[in-house]
Amino acid sequence: MTPPVRRRPSGAGKSPLAIPRHGLARVLSKLGVCSRSQAERAVREGRVSVDDRIVLDPERPVDAERQRIALDGVVVGARARVYIALNKPRGIVTSASDERGRATVYDLLKEADLPWLGPVGRLDRASEGLLLLSNDSVWAAGLTEPRHHIDKTYHVQIDCVPDAALLQRLEAGVMEQGERLAAKQVSLLRHGDKHAWLAVVLDEGRNRHIRRLLAAHEVGVLRLIRVSVGSLALGDLPKGQWRHLDDAEVQALATR
Repeated sequence: MTPPVRRRPSGAGKSPLAIPRHGLARVLSKLGVCSRSQAERAVREGRVSVDDRIVLDPERPVDAERQRIALDGVVVGARARVYIALNKPRGIVTSASDERGRATVYDLLKEADLPWLGPVGRLDRASEGLLLLSNDSVWAAGLTEPRHHIDKTYHVQIDCVPDAALLQRLEAGVMEQGERLAAKQVSLLRHGDKHAWLAVVLDEGRNRHIRRLLAAHEVGVLRLIRVSVGSLALGDLPKGQWRHLDDAEVQALATR
């Protein structure tokens, strides 16, 4: 006679460790407390405790909903999500600090009552225009994920007057240092005798993408301004100033 099958009650035998957990540094970043690299450094410096015990391993699994996490003795929790647009001036570095002591975008925000915000994408020091910052890491990751192909439009002043063939070559692309560089769309905005302004649309962003693409065609960049990201335009936001995004703007940029 076959013995009856005994069914384990739902949830029986599950270890508490089955609760989803993430590394401590990642949790601090997701809570909007600081960047992941800043969190890793704070943990290693002994500034972070979990349930009143100092933790020195940034990868230590923790459960933010059930455990008490403190940074420098202050209990941290999920911060309100903040999304801002900044008109980055030329000569400003997009980083929290600079080893050479140069001004950063955070110097423009130091008088504002804002939580820690991370840049959503980058603009190099010589570039200017629309830069987004947020403490919503999921939203930011969606905007910077290459497979989502979020359009970004730039106005670029160059040191020559291009012909139609050059614009076509910029869209066709080139191989440069093992990477294919191309623009989704290039059009001539205006020109003088020696210089011109182009509108360049990218749906991916490699390091110094536009500068390298133009340099491959022996064209120099005089100014490079990002004027839009997706549906969000820089508009008349003054240089060096910032503003909060409204709910509709945040949702319009959210990827699904």
